[in-house]
Amino acid sequence: MLTLPLYTDFRKELEPLITKGHKAYTVALSGGVDSVVLLHLMAELHRENTALSVDAVYVNHGLSEYAGQWQSFCETLCSSLAVPFKAIKVNIETQARTSLEAQARDARYDALDTHSPKGSVLLLGQHLNDQLETFFLRLKRGSGLQGLSAMQQQRVLSSGRVCFRPLLNVTRQQIELFAEQRGIQHITDDSNSDERFDRNFLRHQVIPVLNDRFQGFEKSAARSIRLLQQQQSLLDEYTETDLAHCQNKHGGLSCCAVKGFSDTRKANLVRAWLKQFTHQMPSENQLKQIIEQGLNAQADAQLKICLASGQVRRHQHYWYFVTEQPIPKSCDINLETVTLSDGRTLRFKTGKGIRLPTADEQVKVVFNCPQARIKPLKKPGSNTLKHWFKDAKVAPWVRAQVPLIFYNDQLVQVVGYFISATHSSDEGIFWESENE
Repeated sequence: MLTLPLYTDFRKELEPLITKGHKAYTVALSGGVDSVVLLHLMAELHRENTALSVDAVYVNHGLSEYAGQWQSFCETLCSSLAVPFKAIKVNIETQARTSLEAQARDARYDALDTHSPKGSVLLLGQHLNDQLETFFLRLKRGSGLQGLSAMQQQRVLSSGRVCFRPLLNVTRQQIELFAEQRGIQHITDDSNSDERFDRNFLRHQVIPVLNDRFQGFEKSAARSIRLLQQQQSLLDEYTETDLAHCQNKHGGLSCCAVKGFSDTRKANLVRAWLKQFTHQMPSENQLKQIIEQGLNAQADAQLKICLASGQVRRHQHYWYFVTEQPIPKSCDINLETVTLSDGRTLRFKTGKGIRLPTADEQVKVVFNCPQARIKPLKKPGSNTLKHWFKDAKVAPWVRAQVPLIFYNDQLVQVVGYFISATHSSDEGIFWESENE
């Protein structure tokens, strides 16, 4: 059994997860000294506790000419440690306004999550120096409390998979010393010395100077980051309370409830609300627009603020986050359940609804016909669908997605809202939309 301090600390970091019943662990293996040492530590823990399982996944981005060699190295290493190994090839497609580094990182996480065994904890090799570099990168971007909190030791992906960084409080020097003492071989990524990348510039030119100038700088900075994380955690608790009070069951955020908050609290709550729907936060100017227009515009004003991944709209004194949806395709239907082009099910039912079609009436489902006219049952007079949607307070961005049942050119049912008074029947038919 290893008795080196690094292994002892590593084992203590994993104890809470093991106690909670996590038995399977996947190492994100790149071949660099950090992930290789992490693999050795986990393999040793497996030998000590055979109830735990360990495997490794290597993600080949194809961005380096040596990627194939690194993959072979990782495969050989895992074979020598009797650790199951899997290599995944991903393709990085260049995107505007997104750095290659960020795209590679996102692709790596997606691949690791997709190809790791179900239920396994994903172990990542980031260490204390990586944490400091992340802090300075966020500082450069003008991040707030959450950004400056840098990397959390544990996070849960949208899939539910737990990601854990057991070496986050360990310095690069400690890891390299461990590798040297154990005679552990690893690879060196040639791109890590390219100071055109901001992270490498910080690693080689900034943080070493701070360490030389200020004794114990790494540990002190790490302590500050942990304090920021604690403060963010406390703020999150208060924010969750605000969200529970101000958000409706459809995900809308109440302008009226937010109006009495301080400016700082408004901004914090709107950011937290948006975070539920998108990772791309609005700029400071956009956030100001959302709040000012949402709270001060006329009641019937059509608020529409475009963000990178969607729009902030306002309806009936609530903010909503909306993503553009293609209008489903119209089609002829029979008296049966049908699957729409957007995946929703239009279920056919019998009962109080509209009369059966006559032999010369073709039944079809159509979308986005605001000028079609209908006299809804128990409503006064005939008018356009646009009028009735407004009367029913249906949000403008929802209207084009509502299935409309026509008999030839006559609108007879607005699914989920109205049936035609002139076509109504107590012993009739109707359709219901599922998978909303």
